[in-house]
Amino acid sequence: MSEALTQNQQVIDEFRSTDGVVSGPFAGAPMLLLTTTGAHSGQPRTTPMIYLRDEDRLVVFAVNGGSTTDPGWFHNLQANPAAHVEVGSEAYDVTATETEGAERERLWALRLAQVPQLAELQKQAGRVIPVVALTRS
Repeated sequence: MSEALTQNQQVIDEFRSTDGVVSGPFAGAPMLLLTTTGAHSGQPRTTPMIYLRDEDRLVVFAVNGGSTTDPGWFHNLQANPAAHVEVGSEAYDVTATETEGAERERLWALRLAQVPQLAELQKQAGRVIPVVALTRS
């Protein structure tokens, strides 16, 4: 298993054993676990990620560490927008929708105000970072 997968699994395990409270670099950050269906494998794929709450939706950002490619979870949601989230001690199904235009810009600006370093990752990526709204199904 790669180092990144091992680290993700450690965060997932800690999240699930503490009702969503994690330590380390993500301590205090709003975190959720997103489970998608693998676009090719059809297998469940769980990814820990930071989110922004926007009214009754959870919003996630496909930053992928500033990579020039979108993260796997985003590709999975494009193939099948039905997913599952765990937030704190709550778990429920969601439908993912990629935001566009003014809505995307508004949500990106809100997140950028919280994490100004994202501007540099956006520049490094050389792509428009997808902003995905997760709505309870």
